[in-house]
Amino acid sequence: MKKLIAIVAVFLFAVPVLALAQEARKIDKKNLVIKEWNTNAKGTSSILDHETIFNADGKKIEEKEFDNDGKMKWRKRYEYDAAGKVSKELVYDGKNHLKNYKTFEFNEFGRKKVQYTYNPKGKLIAIKKFEYIAQEAD
Repeated sequence: MKKLIAIVAVFLFAVPVLALAQEARKIDKKNLVIKEWNTNAKGTSSILDHETIFNADGKKIEEKEFDNDGKMKWRKRYEYDAAGKVSKELVYDGKNHLKNYKTFEFNEFGRKKVQYTYNPKGKLIAIKKFEYIAQEAD
């Protein structure tokens, strides 16, 4: 019985400590810019590969990907609705011209339900539907 009490006590103490440790590892994304660099094996030169920008609320507002010459390959901008969900994703090409944009519908659990893709002139060009199926592990 003493062993059982000791095990329960350790478990009750360890769970909150582990939760705090995981929380401490999270990065505060408010006003954060993340730059990803490709560096050669000798570490003598680096090329910017990807950049992600977050706003004051910690929401991703822009992403850019670059080629090996440092030129932008594409850029995405994100807009949010009052509930904090992505309402629009604007996709630009390497010359910073709008390529297409996407809008979204969400289900009652806050997950994407439908994605609508439009050309730069606002003509609907594609619809993607999301289905979530929970399966039991084998």
